[in-house]
Amino acid sequence: MDITCSPGNKKAGLTTILENRLGRARAAAKAGTLPLTGVFRYGKPITSRGFTFMDRPGHDPASVTGQIASGGTLIAFRTGRGLAFGSKPAPTVMIASNTEMFLRQRDDMDLNAGTIVSDGARIKAVGRAIHDLLLRIALGERSKSEAMGLGDHEFVPLQVGAVM
Repeated sequence: MDITCSPGNKKAGLTTILENRLGRARAAAKAGTLPLTGVFRYGKPITSRGFTFMDRPGHDPASVTGQIASGGTLIAFRTGRGLAFGSKPAPTVMIASNTEMFLRQRDDMDLNAGTIVSDGARIKAVGRAIHDLLLRIALGERSKSEAMGLGDHEFVPLQVGAVM
């Protein structure tokens, strides 16, 4: 029994939670030269500024719930498979990592970062677009998930121990 390897992870080809965790290590490596300023347990308050890491479950709603419990007020959620997701009380900005999925789910996605591959968009330009969108949402513009009223049922705290 594996309580943290989500059905989506399994469908994407992951077979164990170890593979899931290795993916997170790759994500942390993408921070480049940013210094890691803190490592936090699931749902515990983030007490340092900068690049931090939280040990979290692989199930996306439970993961985001932990981020919000830790003090997160705006969620930037990258998806390549097309999970439509919202999280109250923090707005969720859905960032598509590939254009094919973005076109299929245009009504659910806030931004298409897949243009880097599909259209040759510059990484810096897409990064700026993400930054600008996050800033607008932080200042009160509604994300697509907020506009659709998503988020009431996505609050999923991590259950400790075996779950049947």
